[in-house]
Amino acid sequence: MRVPIKVLCRVFIRVALTVMAVSWATTSVWGYPLAFTDSAGNEITIEKRPERVVSLIPGVTETLFKLGAGDALAGITYHSTYPAETAEKTVVGGFFSPSLEKIETVNPDMIFVSSLHDAVAERFASENCIVVRLEGRAMADGFGRIELLGRIFDREKEAGSLLAEIRRQLEVIEKKTAKIPPKRRNRVIRLMAHDPLTVPGDDSFQNALIRAAGGIPPRFGRNGNIIGLSLKEWQAFNPQVIYGCGKGRKAALRFLNRPGWKEVDAVRNGKIFYFPCNLTCRASVNTGNFVSWLAARVYAGEFSNKADQVLTQGVFRSESVKLDLGYVKQAQILYETMDDFLNKSFVIDFTEPVSVLSTLEGPRDGIRSVGNHYTPPPCWGMGHDEGLQAKLKRICQTVGRPAENTAFLYTGADMDHLVIREEKFRDMKVLVLATAGVSSNAVRMSRDKGRYYEPGTINIIVLPNMRLSSRAMARAVISATEAKTAALADLDIRSSENPRFYQATGTGTDNIIVAEGRGVSIENAGGHSKMGELIARAVYEAVQEAIARQTGIVADRHVFQRLEERNISVFGFISEDECECGIVKSDLMAPLEGVLMDPRYAAIVKTAMALSDDHESGLITDVSGFEAWGRRTAEEIAGKKIKRMNDLVAYDNMPRVLDAALNALLNGIYYRMLDD
Repeated sequence: MRVPIKVLCRVFIRVALTVMAVSWATTSVWGYPLAFTDSAGNEITIEKRPERVVSLIPGVTETLFKLGAGDALAGITYHSTYPAETAEKTVVGGFFSPSLEKIETVNPDMIFVSSLHDAVAERFASENCIVVRLEGRAMADGFGRIELLGRIFDREKEAGSLLAEIRRQLEVIEKKTAKIPPKRRNRVIRLMAHDPLTVPGDDSFQNALIRAAGGIPPRFGRNGNIIGLSLKEWQAFNPQVIYGCGKGRKAALRFLNRPGWKEVDAVRNGKIFYFPCNLTCRASVNTGNFVSWLAARVYAGEFSNKADQVLTQGVFRSESVKLDLGYVKQAQILYETMDDFLNKSFVIDFTEPVSVLSTLEGPRDGIRSVGNHYTPPPCWGMGHDEGLQAKLKRICQTVGRPAENTAFLYTGADMDHLVIREEKFRDMKVLVLATAGVSSNAVRMSRDKGRYYEPGTINIIVLPNMRLSSRAMARAVISATEAKTAALADLDIRSSENPRFYQATGTGTDNIIVAEGRGVSIENAGGHSKMGELIARAVYEAVQEAIARQTGIVADRHVFQRLEERNISVFGFISEDECECGIVKSDLMAPLEGVLMDPRYAAIVKTAMALSDDHESGLITDVSGFEAWGRRTAEEIAGKKIKRMNDLVAYDNMPRVLDAALNALLNGIYYRMLDD
């Protein structure tokens, strides 16, 4: 029997409140000391707010940052890469094999662990360090965890607001999917791994997410986070929608195109979707966002029907933004409901009409307002066929601006991550306003194919305090574009299509608006002009900060994150082959993480990343010196001379220099383990 999501929402919140009422025996309801029971049944009392916390659970790390308690985090796993502040935290290893030595270096007063971290709990359970186990299979467990963390870190109000927003999002999806007749509901399955195929067990929160999105999850009569699935069970369920996390779409398609496995509706109709892992793998702060996105994918046609919308369209909140330019009347971020989801528009109104040059629309005159409109992920599949003019008209109706003298850009980067940069020289000034998302559709122009259409986009608005001629506006576009590409290069943003081989030059959907401005006339804004210099400097800084805010990518990020950006997982690049000595892939995992946390050995991989691009482009042809360095590094790790280097890297499509660096680390670990 299908339980309505509205009922589930009430149950989830009621359970969370019950957990709070039962588990919190405190001397002061709103302060410390604070007593509670963790998910393992341990009774814990804390006397004050924790100050040096190690979180081995990415969902806990994510929640603490969301609640504004990220300052208390001292150590995290390399799986946590957002927000940008994670780069300032000590990486203590991975979720499956954290380093006891690394944890000890941060001297924690509290550690959050799961059932996989018994060794950590045993080592650090003492009067000086409190070990808290937080986990669960149900969505309600995730909500209860948010409540608990809010109490522990004195963020009760923030936790309450977050839960209220999740509940609101789930209720909207319940109302929308309630309009879909039962016979048109889709069978949906979450793919955990393939070859062999694994899926969530019946009692997993993953299936609760599917139900919350209005889908029909499978029931195979087996519980657990992960269960194996036979071909017969797969065909009997016959999924109409398949989804997974990460970047495994190509590998999944190869597996699902095998005889038998491809004989299901989802494969026949191309209904296979992949989402960010921080959404699919955690019942946490983004539960409402993910359920909304999943539902919009599963029922794209139904959600696109304007007649079935359940919320009133329009602006419900605004925030003023100060821009110090004489011809700017006002600037605001408008929060609006469109297509039943939260959209956001940054709108600049001018005191008088101006001309603009837009790479989206071309030159336009008589413009009184320019803006940048954020479309959230659930809406990304809607409106692709409505055209620019229809889209502009609909947004302008929502924000109350006439379309004939308004110019907009469109993006999937959140307007809360908008960056404003000002550059000045004497009486010359320019303001640059930028948003930037690079995770889904970064592209290497001249190399990648033009197949992407996702609004992940870098959008730039340039506002000078002097009047640019038509020629100067065109030159300003070039200056801004070159600066944007330099910003991506210096951050080593990778191509989404070929991340191991190419840096990105943009996202493929980037756009720029240059306003003509007012005041002294200028005929040039190119690279050798002072205005061009100011534009480029402001764009460079704005784009880099916007990328950090939207994606968490900063220059000084750890090597684990940079490998993941190349679609190289630490576990995935270790060969499956078992050696004659009996060493298998899983044996190498923890030692490899330990080696990569050593700055000296991380350096050889980071050096390989830089050298690899030059080698692949032909700027460097002889890399024998680097390979010799790799061999010496392997011998240093092994503690002895190595007669024969083995090929221990699993990936076939690996650049030669990166292959040499990774093989060096694995060989060093392998030969060291032979002596243990």
